[in-house]
Amino acid sequence: MLIKRSEVQESVTLYKIMSQTVIPRPIAWISTEDDGVLNIAPFSYFIPLASTPPTLLVSVGHHKSGAPKDTLYNLRKHGLCTISLVEPKDLEKMHRSATPLAHTQSEASTYKIETESIYEGFPPMVVDTPAAYFCRLRQEIDLQGPTVPLVLEIEAIYLADRIVTDKARLSIDFEPLMRIGKSYATVGERLMPQEEG
Repeated sequence: MLIKRSEVQESVTLYKIMSQTVIPRPIAWISTEDDGVLNIAPFSYFIPLASTPPTLLVSVGHHKSGAPKDTLYNLRKHGLCTISLVEPKDLEKMHRSATPLAHTQSEASTYKIETESIYEGFPPMVVDTPAAYFCRLRQEIDLQGPTVPLVLEIEAIYLADRIVTDKARLSIDFEPLMRIGKSYATVGERLMPQEEG
């Protein structure tokens, strides 16, 4: 089956294909703030972009009304966010936090997501996250569509002691929650190639 972009009328068709083939995608909770309201939204269109400079890429959409979602609005206004990685234990809270709320409502209080501030000037991270990135908006990419990719430059990284298995080598091990199509998944079996002898 060959599907040409020029022959597909609905963008949802391409989304369905991409979300089920570009997998697995890690899920991140992105915290932003505006007027004292803490917004925490989950994203699975999220990926490392470069190590030098250290940057991440996240794609943020708009509401059906055409207004930017809170994450995009807050980043455009304040330029700062905190990205907390999600583990399977937080599946239910993370899934519920994707429900749209008014700009004046906080997912943290509505869905009882505990947060803590550890890096001054940046929004708080989710309590007990395995890892968090404190980022500054570096660039928007204009795709002339409803989704806006954002390049986020990493200012600091938090690692929970429990996931660092070797401090000298900076070896890390944890079970991330990921997205595959409409469902969620964990890493499962990990494979290593055989050494050539």
